[in-house]
This record gives sequence, structure tokens and C-alpha cells, in this order.
Amino acid sequence: SSQRASFSHQPHQPSSTPASKEVWKKGGRMFSILLAVHLALLACTLVSSGAFEKIAVHDYDVFFLLTVMMLIVIVWIIFYLVGTARCPDAILCKDSHAGPIWLRGGLVLFAIFSLVMDVFKIGYYSSFYSCLSAIKIIYPIVQAIFVVVQTYFLWISAKDCVHVHLNITRCGLMLTLTTNLAVWMSAVTDESVHKAHSKLKKNATEEIFRWLLKAGMRSSSAEECNCNSQICQVFKNGYFWLYPFNIEYSLFASAMVYVMWKNVGRFIDHHSHHLNRLKFRLFRRTFFVGIVLGLIVLVSGLGVLILYEVQVNSSTEHSKKIQALTMYYTFNIVCLGLMSLVCIGGSVIYRFDKRDMDRHKNPTRTLDVALLMGAALGQYAISYYSIVAIVASTPRDAISALNLTYALLMIAQHTFQNIFIIEGLHRQPPKEDHKHNSHQKGLYGLTFVNINAVSLRVPESSSSLASNSASGAEAVHPSDLVRSLTAPKKMNWRRKFLREISMFLLLSNIILWIVPAFGARPQFDNDTELNFYGDSMWPAIVDICLPFGIFYRMHAVASLLEVYI
Repeated sequence: SSQRASFSHQPHQPSSTPASKEVWKKGGRMFSILLAVHLALLACTLVSSGAFEKIAVHDYDVFFLLTVMMLIVIVWIIFYLVGTARCPDAILCKDSHAGPIWLRGGLVLFAIFSLVMDVFKIGYYSSFYSCLSAIKIIYPIVQAIFVVVQTYFLWISAKDCVHVHLNITRCGLMLTLTTNLAVWMSAVTDESVHKAHSKLKKNATEEIFRWLLKAGMRSSSAEECNCNSQICQVFKNGYFWLYPFNIEYSLFASAMVYVMWKNVGRFIDHHSHHLNRLKFRLFRRTFFVGIVLGLIVLVSGLGVLILYEVQVNSSTEHSKKIQALTMYYTFNIVCLGLMSLVCIGGSVIYRFDKRDMDRHKNPTRTLDVALLMGAALGQYAISYYSIVAIVASTPRDAISALNLTYALLMIAQHTFQNIFIIEGLHRQPPKEDHKHNSHQKGLYGLTFVNINAVSLRVPESSSSLASNSASGAEAVHPSDLVRSLTAPKKMNWRRKFLREISMFLLLSNIILWIVPAFGARPQFDNDTELNFYGDSMWPAIVDICLPFGIFYRMHAVASLLEVYI
């Protein structure tokens, strides 16, 4: 009896352990948050100050700070992999929801392009190293090492729930998060300055361009040196084209690091966390309608991007610019309208879904919802600014009407898509994937099954059911067996439609990420907003808000892959 009593109290010991550490857990989190806030404010101050000529902060000062931060993060990651992760009882459990294969695969893809960008940067700055500070060449080298080390760290450790070196791990993860955000801010600022210079060079002579640089925005120190060789121009244009991948890499890494920080010291109930393994079933049990429509939108979007770049950037005729804007807005209106309709249809299908809501604690899902809602604010802001400018401006032409429709549909599409994805994130996995017990699985192996014969063999009396329950086996009703035998032969119509909708949304979000990320930005080419808000305020609004809109598309793709595919 004493042994039974001691055994009965054992399951309660793990729950008392985290309760006793709850105060220290909150204190450690608060300290790491304060560290991250101060570092983020310092980095933001230097990055924003380094973009303007009249402020005595140079771009190599920013690069020096980022280099030091990345070196510290590299040292901490090595300490974590060699020391913390190998301690006894360091990782008692893993969060199966953290670091899904889609997110880690996207991280690796963006990391590869980031490394190519760093190679181009090294080649570009090495072309005239004699007139540059050494930190301009050291920075991309350190960034390449940082990307490799961090990608490996997140690939193998994204699911860890660490229970040793808690405060050091929390501070290290917050430093890693802050470093990624600082690199992201630097990349966004550098890209915006480059686009502003390109626009000024296109619309002004060389003398006026140099005067404008002295009056306002700073030029890159590399632009003061001569880059006349063909290979130098290739390196320069190449690394600016690869900036969107580096920007997305920093945001993806920040999201994964935040989930790791939330999981430090966490105990997971294994009964409520199912291990979702990757299953290559992308084209199984589908009508291909969503895939075909999505591919049509994807190919059409690539064509629009190419034509837009050719007509706007390579031609000075006003008619060509109007044609390009009309084509761009028409494509986006059609695409956003279809996406809004299918999201509404998916939400209606959910009304017939019998799956229960998943109410378990899940930091990954909480972060997904927060990122979807937060990143959508960037596009909301651009759309509302556009709506105010179009309504208040005169005269109104066809381009203004298309722009107004585009802004309204952008708001509607983000709203309906967020509702559709968030509702899917809170649904339990489909029951038919894991509800079959061993007795039912054995019956699936039969080539021919007589349903009536199987039903007759199942005991229907209460005594037989009681004896089965007493022996540890689950009681099975004949009607349940009949349903279980026929269930695998067909897929629920609701799941089929949800998968078709998700495939279409996935491909559509990809093209809506590619188009603005690689140059097609009508916000800078449409005169309505520029004339209404001015040449300084409107570009600043777009430069701040548009990266969030671009990140929203990629995060929506990752969420759709995780939930529906």
C-alpha cells in the first residue's frame, strides 16, 4: 500500500516543479526583454541616423555595431550547442508545433540567397577597397558566418524546451532576436536609400543629383568611389536584387527565435501535443482546381512584373507609365477579388466543420496569429493613406478609380484571409487521420470484406462489451466498424474544398510577395499620393509599411502550408 501511495504521487511532481520556478521565470523573461528593448532602440537610432547626410553618423558606424552584435550571437550559439544543449536533463521535452518543416525549409532557402548576396557585397566593396573603411568588407563576411551558424542552430534546436542555464539562454535568444531585427532594419533602410537614389538619378541630371544628396538623404560611401568596371556593376545590381531574400530571412529567423524564447523552461503535456510529421500529399485527393487557378495567377503575375519593369523603368513616355499602372491595378483587382471570395467560401465551409477547437497552450500558434495581425497593419496603413489621398484629390481619372478599388480590396482580402487562416490554426487535426485503433487498422488490410459478416462477428450483447472493456480493449459497435471501413475510401468534402482553397491562396500569396519585393511598386509611380502627401512623407510611409506587407505574404504562405496542406 505504501508503494502504491508513493507511486500515485509521482505524476504530480512535474507540475509542482514549474510552479516553484514561475516567479524566477517571469523575472528572467523581464530582464531579457529589457536587454532586447535597449539594444533595439540603440540599433534603430543608429540605422535611422545613418541614412541622412546632416547627421554625423556614417554607415560604417552602423556596420560596426551590427558586426559586434553578430559576433556576440555567434559566440553564444556555439556555447549553446557545445555546452547548454549537452548538459544532463537540459532538454526534457520538445515542442512539436515549433519550427515546422515549412518554416525551416523557407529559412534555408532565404539563407542560401542571403549568402549569395553577401558574396556579391564582398565582390562589390572589394572592387575599390582602397577608398572604403575596412568594416565595409568585414561586415558581409561576418554576416555570412552569422547566417550559416544561425541557420544550423535553428534547424536542429528550434523545438527545444531548455531547462538549464535559463537566464543565459533567454538573454542569448533575445540578443539573437534583436540582432536579426537590426539587420532587417539596416537592409530595409539601405534598399530604400538605393531606390530613392535611383529615382533621383532617373529624373535629374548629375549636378542636381549631387546637390540633392547634400541637401537631404545620404549617399552610400561606396557611391563616392568609382565603379566603372562591368563586374563591379554586376555585383552592385546583384546584391540589391537579393535584398528581399535577406529581409525575409531576418524576419523568419526572428519568429523562430521568439518561439524558442517562449519555450525556455516550459513543460509540455505530451497528450495535448501531437507530433505532426511531414507527409508529401500535396497532390493527393484533390481536384487540381486550386492548383490550376493558382498557377494561372502566378504566371500572369510574373508577366505583369516583367512588363511593368520594362514600361516604367525603361521608358520615359507618360502613356507607357499609364499603361503599366492600368495593367498592374487590373491584375491585382482580379487576384484580390478572387482571394477574398475563396476566403469567404472557406469561412462558410467552417460553419459545417465538426472538428473541435484546439484550446491548448501553443506559443507557436499565438505567434502566428500575432504576426498575421501585426504584419497586416503595414498594408492597412498604405491602403488607408491611399484612400484618403484619392478621395480628397481632384481631378479623378481612371487610374485613381483603379487605385481606390485596389486599396479597398487589399483591406478586404487581408481581413478575410486572416479570419480564414486563424480559424484553421485553432481547429483540431482531422480525426480520420488518427482515430483508427489497431483492430480497425487490421480490417483495412483485407482485400474483400463482407460488411454484414463483420457486423455479425462483433459482439452486441452488453456482457460481451463489458468483458471487452474489462480486458482493456475498446468496445466497438458494428455501425462504427462499418463507418471506419468505408471512411478511408473517400475524403470529407469539406477537407477537399479547404485544400483547394488553400492551394489557390498559397500560390496567389507567393506572386503577391514576388511582385512588390522585386521592384513593382506603383506607390512610387502614382502621382496622386506623391502630390497629396509630398515627395518626402509618402515615400517614408511606403518604406516603413511595405516591408511588413511583404512579410505578411510569406507568413501567410507558411501558415497555409502548416494548417491545410
